[in-house]
Amino acid sequence: MENQLDAIDRRILKILESNAKTSAKEIAAKLNLTKTPVYERIRKLERDGYIAKYVAVINKAKVEPSITVFSFVSLEAQKGRMMDEFAANIKQYKEVVECFVVGGEFDFLLKIIVKDLDAYFEFSKDKVASLPHIGTVKSAFVLNETKDTSAFPLL
Repeated sequence: MENQLDAIDRRILKILESNAKTSAKEIAAKLNLTKTPVYERIRKLERDGYIAKYVAVINKAKVEPSITVFSFVSLEAQKGRMMDEFAANIKQYKEVVECFVVGGEFDFLLKIIVKDLDAYFEFSKDKVASLPHIGTVKSAFVLNETKDTSAFPLL
């Protein structure tokens, strides 16, 4: 898809990304425009798939204690069928909040959120390590989160 975003579209996306509850009227005021064209641009951005969805970002620390773990997974072989099977299987686990196919030493990078180290041990042993074609799993535990954003760096 060719990039069809103009400067106004990009500004609208930045505003909505920082607060999805910002109304078309508020956005119009920030951009010195009227509400109707801003509303129409937002609908077009949604329709064209530039805005995938609206979400609430939950403060994990307020809800319940948890730890974040990054697991680097290598399969026995980099065969397409094995990679597809792993990706399909990993989607079933709510603890895995992100999964990336990566190049280099490992095949996949998983971002996992669990209650504590014991929960991670059980998850990795009973779920990840029990999947077919697992070669190795190496994990890194987050000690402190210094930056957390879901914002796409719009240029």
